[in-house]
Amino acid sequence: MKDTYFVVGISTEVGKTITSAILTEAFRADYWKPIQSGDLENSDTDKIKRLISNTRTVFHPNSYGLHTPASPHLSAQLDNVRIELNKIVRPKTDNTLIIEAAGGLYVPLNEDDMVLDLIRPTDKVVLVSRHYLGSINHTLLTYETLKNRGLQVHSIVFSGVPTPSTEEVILHHTGLPVLLHIDEEPYFDKNVILEYASKVNKL
Repeated sequence: MKDTYFVVGISTEVGKTITSAILTEAFRADYWKPIQSGDLENSDTDKIKRLISNTRTVFHPNSYGLHTPASPHLSAQLDNVRIELNKIVRPKTDNTLIIEAAGGLYVPLNEDDMVLDLIRPTDKVVLVSRHYLGSINHTLLTYETLKNRGLQVHSIVFSGVPTPSTEEVILHHTGLPVLLHIDEEPYFDKNVILEYASKVNKL
């Protein structure tokens, strides 16, 4: 298998799915979201399928598809199941793989395990940040958590309205290369994703 990029966010709704779509298109990679909580009729996998133009990408099924849009541990409880790490088996592929996390690093999967526990040292972690009050703190805490685990933080993506003062502080303290800036677009479709994919700095 080629490189694996693990897309994580500093919080929920910061742009992980759009980032994953852009990277999937840019690398013509496979896509996998291990855990989907809620929106099973319009999952993140379904959304990315609608945004991808290339015909090489394989969309691998979720290990867990849960019905309630909530933290995975609660959604699993409501579905009368327990998320088990050993049942979250990575798909086998010879292609580059994009993995999208569910929420932030400390989103619980069960009483012991977190999303953070799904990331491997060999993964290239792409950190997605979005400006809001508190986002500097959240970004730096996420970065430090990854580094303290010995994980490879590959790059950062800034999504939403550009905020140079915020980005400057984050980049100063992390030293991360910027993979991409994603603007506050009125909509995202295949053409928009293709345009961003062409801009990806393949570090």
